[in-house]
Amino acid sequence: MGRFAGAWLQICASEPGLNEPTTKMTNISTQTELESRIAQREAVVAVVGLGYVGLPLATVFASGGFDVIGIDTDPGRVAAINSGVSYIQDVPSALLTDLTDGDKNAESASGNLSATTDYAAIADTDVVLICVPTPLGKTRDPDVSYIVSAANSISHHLHKSMLVVLESTTYPGSTEELVLPHLLKHAPENFSVGAEFHLAFSPERVDPGQGKWTIVNTPKVIGGVTQACTNVALALYSSVVDKVIPASSPKTAEMVKLLENTFRAANIALVNEMAIICDRLGVDVWEVIDVASTKPFGFMPFYPGPGLGGHCIPVDPQYLAWKMRTMDYTARFIQLAEEINFGMPKFVVDKVSDALNGHAKPLKGSKVLVLGVSYKSDVADLRESPALDVIHVLTSKGADVAFHDPYFDHVDAEEVSLDRTELTAEVLNHADCVVVTAGHSVYDWQWIVDNTRLLVDTRNATSGIGPTDCEIHRL
Repeated sequence: MGRFAGAWLQICASEPGLNEPTTKMTNISTQTELESRIAQREAVVAVVGLGYVGLPLATVFASGGFDVIGIDTDPGRVAAINSGVSYIQDVPSALLTDLTDGDKNAESASGNLSATTDYAAIADTDVVLICVPTPLGKTRDPDVSYIVSAANSISHHLHKSMLVVLESTTYPGSTEELVLPHLLKHAPENFSVGAEFHLAFSPERVDPGQGKWTIVNTPKVIGGVTQACTNVALALYSSVVDKVIPASSPKTAEMVKLLENTFRAANIALVNEMAIICDRLGVDVWEVIDVASTKPFGFMPFYPGPGLGGHCIPVDPQYLAWKMRTMDYTARFIQLAEEINFGMPKFVVDKVSDALNGHAKPLKGSKVLVLGVSYKSDVADLRESPALDVIHVLTSKGADVAFHDPYFDHVDAEEVSLDRTELTAEVLNHADCVVVTAGHSVYDWQWIVDNTRLLVDTRNATSGIGPTDCEIHRL
């Protein structure tokens, strides 16, 4: 009996209304078949895009008992995964080695994970999760080319009883207006969503370096094109995630993600402006935030920094702003937040210049050491890092810039290309100013300030440091 025939006969035997329309029967058949395969861990899951979202997601499904095929256009990533070597900080190589070991014993609860560059592997899968990048173009308009390319590639292998889920952050309407038409390019006539196959949007909620909240214990939002699509997607994610939240549509789920990240971008902009205001008033913004945080209601602490970094927060609100421009509306909060957040690197450099002036030294020609270049503390992630903007502005004003970060050997900041400087007492002593742009916990901050003469701390990393001769300026 064929793969789909068994489910079809079972439905025919149990359903009394055999004269109902064929499309309804097909809908029931494909949904029931796929949900059954998911429940029994027989469904094969493909994850397209094996970056900061895709690889952790692939390991979660493999750990949950599913066989997973990862697809990526980068042969280096594919080779690393198949060799059990992780390039993502949140995915230990030991876990990858265990999941890619094809010689599992019968008692193993995990599935097998493998990777390939060949989209043809999708033909043998039941579920496809799209986790490709969604960057901004040079004009800060959405670049959805990776989504379009993935959907086109999947379309050649789209088959009956398949579930496709878009996890990449994008503008509201993308799943139905962009992904769906491309998926159907090579489909047979009358091959419809919610009947022959299923499509949904489920926004990723990955926070790199976050130890408490993982894919498994972070609630998962799901919005299907039809109710059947939502039901199948709920069945899939419920098998590996603690809690799933259905949304009424893909557009709603897409908007949920953009609200979450716009909320953060706007509040970070607010606190960054408060840092500028406190600086003018001679007030410690960090103390203000700490004291305000004692209020048990109506306040949530956000913290200032040298700018905005990571793939999500600087980028995602612009997808919404772009969409609204196409509808003749200006998203003013988003525009203002971007203006403030992207002005912070210059504010930091101005503080460095003022600090040096206090010692009768111009910024031009001064030796400036930048500590920590990742976009936030304790992550090996340079995406949209404001530290790179700080380095660029410092260099453009004539400073002699060096950097140290335990996670990176080299950085490129527009026209600036730097190799990592070894962090020694001599290097700290010879720096005219040290600028902290990422407060990595691996740094011995007491040792750093004890060997530094002048320091500008944009992350409050030196808070609580004992008596020192180092002159410290904070945001």
